Amino acid sequence: MLRVRVPATSANLGPGFDCLGLALDLWLEVRARPGDRDRFAYRGDGRLPDRPDNLVHEGFRRAFEALGRPAPTIAVEAHNPIPLARGLGSSSAALVAGAALADAWSGGALTREGVFQLAARIEGHPDNVAPAVFGGFTVSAPRLEGGYATAVLALPPRWRLLFGVPTFTLPTETARAALPLTVHREDAVRTAARAALWALAVARDEPELLRTASIDVLHEPYREFLVPGLRDAQAALRAAGAHAAFLSGAGPSVGAVVDEATEAACRAVLADYAGPRGQVLALRPGGGYEVDGSLPPATPAA
Repeated sequence: MLRVRVPATSANLGPGFDCLGLALDLWLEVRARPGDRDRFAYRGDGRLPDRPDNLVHEGFRRAFEALGRPAPTIAVEAHNPIPLARGLGSSSAALVAGAALADAWSGGALTREGVFQLAARIEGHPDNVAPAVFGGFTVSAPRLEGGYATAVLALPPRWRLLFGVPTFTLPTETARAALPLTVHREDAVRTAARAALWALAVARDEPELLRTASIDVLHEPYREFLVPGLRDAQAALRAAGAHAAFLSGAGPSVGAVVDEATEAACRAVLADYAGPRGQVLALRPGGGYEVDGSLPPATPAA
């Protein structure tokens, strides 16, 4: 049996659309063993059908396809505490889990970098995939020759992360469809400046910079109608002393960077936003995916 653990992630973080990401200490766990046919058993947040047309199997098969080898049939058991379709990287975690299992199954033929590039290509953007693979705070950008370059920073340990998670879901495809095809030059300049400032805030451990760095004009304003209460929650978080208040990924979860003095007040704001059946998650930064267990016999080349 092989076991892989992949962290939840928060992407965009305000202005870092499709480029900034953060790994969170909340883990999808997947166990896989050889099987007579592909099988899938799921437990955790929400419901998924117990059949092999899932993102874990897709990542596994696509990885073997990239290696030019036939994918073996596997029985998969997934335990997932990451809220589904809430902007916390559940889809990316599943894809990365499958690709990481394939890498381990093949004796490391794909490599961690290969897992990242493959999963980012499948997703179409690297912002959630990068922290799921490498951990920490990540900045990713398209390379001239194709694929993505990624840099990783450790989030300062005194920073505290809160997420208000409502009960309603928001598929990424729906959230992306709400965005305009073009943006004003002034908005593009503001976005680039604030995303760069985010990275400097992390590198210099200056969370006060996030009061400016986390403000977005590129995607959040166009998604407000899909996320009731977003603007009010962000305003209340900033009034309560949060350093940053942002839509996590495509939403609807709202994230905040706080400190010890402001945590209780910001938690109350997020509890109100999430509603009586929602939840507030207080999470630490996470590392990249982890794999352990015994390898099955090597899969022969096609």
